[in-house]
Amino acid sequence: MSSPNAAPISAAEQTRSARIGAILFRNRSWLPVLFIGVPLLVPGRMSAAAWIVGAFVIAAGEWVRLAGVAAAGTVTRRRSRTVQRLVTYGIFGWVRNPLYVGNFLIWMGFTIISGVYWFLPIAIVIFAIEYSLIVRYEEGVLESIFGAEYLAYKQSTPRWIPRPPKRAESGPHDWAEAWRSEVSTFLQYAALVVLFVLKERWLG
Repeated sequence: MSSPNAAPISAAEQTRSARIGAILFRNRSWLPVLFIGVPLLVPGRMSAAAWIVGAFVIAAGEWVRLAGVAAAGTVTRRRSRTVQRLVTYGIFGWVRNPLYVGNFLIWMGFTIISGVYWFLPIAIVIFAIEYSLIVRYEEGVLESIFGAEYLAYKQSTPRWIPRPPKRAESGPHDWAEAWRSEVSTFLQYAALVVLFVLKERWLG
C-alpha cells in the first residue's frame, strides 16, 4: 500500500498563498518574536489588573494548545508535510487550528501584561496575515493527502473561532506526552515573566 503522502498535490497546495505559507510554516518558530519583541521593548502601563487578565488569557491559550497536542500528538510540531492521520475529534472538532488559536491567545496575554495596548490591534493584523497564509499551505497539504475526507471536515469545522461540533467524536488523548512536550514552552513563559518584571522596574 502506498503512503498517503504520495498522493498527488492538490490545486489548493499549489496556490501562491499556499507557497508563501509553506515558507512561513518552515520558519514559524521564529514568528513569535514579532509579537513579543514590541511588548518587551516599548514602555507600557503595567498593572496588577493587567497581570491577572493577561495570565488568564495565557492560561486559556495554553489549555487549547495542550488539548491539541494531546489529541494529535507531537507530530503537530514537525516542519515536513508528512501527516499520518487526520484528527477530527476532541478540540479539533471545535476548531481546525487549535494550536494556532492557543498561540494567539498566549501572545495577546503577554501583550496585555505589557500594558502596550495600542499594539493589540496591530498584533491581531500581523497574526491574521501570517497565519492565514500558513493555514492555506497546511490545508492544501491535508487536501492533497486526505482528499474528500478533509474537505468534509473543513466544511463542518471552523478555521479560527471555536464552535461546538454537531456530533462530538471521541478519540485517544495522550495528556502525559502533551505535558512533557510543553516543558520547553513553560520555560519560555517563565523567562518572559522575568523579562517583563525587569522591564517594569527599568522602563516603568
